[in-house]
Amino acid sequence: VQLQASGGGLVQPGGSLRLSCAASGRALRDYVMGWFRQVPGKERDFVASIGRNGINKDYVDPVKGRFTISRDNAKNTVYLQMNALNPEDTAVYYCAAAWRTHSNVVLTTVGGHNYWGQGTLVTVSS
Repeated sequence: VQLQASGGGLVQPGGSLRLSCAASGRALRDYVMGWFRQVPGKERDFVASIGRNGINKDYVDPVKGRFTISRDNAKNTVYLQMNALNPEDTAVYYCAAAWRTHSNVVLTTVGGHNYWGQGTLVTVSS
């Protein structure tokens, strides 16, 4: 599966952005999907995951209550709605996919994902 992330940009603190990750080549419904982020000089960190069923989700603590991951299997797209952004959210955001049999599985590790998008830069600054 090929992944294409988009939607990044410059936003002021307190603002919102919605990232999209469009999949091609295979049906998105067969994959657990996740978002990760990375700042220069640091490791890539987990942000959010959504199971194949669209119900089971997990988030890293700093984004709980502010970010929402969702998926539209008919459009082969996963989204990350980001609200109340702060400068600490500045990073390159990557979407990732992992093929799993069970529909309720979520994944939080980089190594658990087989496919990655190219990343989209989010900058939160006044």
